[in-house]
Amino acid sequence: MKAIFDDVSRSCSRLVTNRYSTSFSLATKMLAPSIRQDIYNIYGFVRFADEIVDSFHDYNKEELFNDFEKELHRAIKDRISLNPILNSFQETVHKYGIEKDLYEAFMDSMRLDLHKSEYLNIEEYRQYIYGSADVVGLMCLKVFVKGDKKRYEKLKNSAMSLGSAFQKVNFLRDLKADYEDLSRSYFPNVDLSQLNEMNKEEIIREIEDDFHKGLKGIAQLPVEAKFGVYTAYIYYKKLLQKLKKVPSLEIRKRRVRVPNYEKAGLLAKSYISYRLNLI
Repeated sequence: MKAIFDDVSRSCSRLVTNRYSTSFSLATKMLAPSIRQDIYNIYGFVRFADEIVDSFHDYNKEELFNDFEKELHRAIKDRISLNPILNSFQETVHKYGIEKDLYEAFMDSMRLDLHKSEYLNIEEYRQYIYGSADVVGLMCLKVFVKGDKKRYEKLKNSAMSLGSAFQKVNFLRDLKADYEDLSRSYFPNVDLSQLNEMNKEEIIREIEDDFHKGLKGIAQLPVEAKFGVYTAYIYYKKLLQKLKKVPSLEIRKRRVRVPNYEKAGLLAKSYISYRLNLI
């Protein structure tokens, strides 16, 4: 029965989320059950695409990516895929009317990671951020507002800002791995081999501005989504605070983390703010 296969597909997306990201998984668990699975489905899709370009160094990554992209389009056209991650993703695409230009923009940015190592100007940088992060926020927003077009348009810019903030925090946190292991430099006009405090502070100010814009949208989200998204916001804000305290030289040498015991404390703090309507 196809219902069994669909259920297995959803379980695979949930497993991918839980195994690859404890922080995102924790935030997703704070969403209402009515929308939780669809966020797992989106995460599974974006994680697999990202893994191809970031991790499969012993294989022909471009060939794997091309095959994945073809299967993505086939899955959405046929409303089924034997790739369980794509099968669950296409279900969410059709359920909420996620536009083709959103997931294609994401794939375009992931494809850049196959060959492009530097972003030399603001335009290239913003285009990459839009495809790799903003559209992920927009796909999730489609789920959060349950396809309500008016509410989607109202919250669209805030969702993009929050996606940008999360991605830029990741860039700063993963600077060592991106630069040394993958030879990538995302921040324009910044020599990562010579990252200094002035450069770091400029990047952090940019991220804080994105967070400020994103928080305004969180306050207006439907109740089913608000607590989960706020939990993710609090986690990434904490990570940014830690990065602010680490000297630029150290950021180039190690990956800054938020320990699990701190995540538990952040969850409690988020819940109190949510219950007291302080968001």
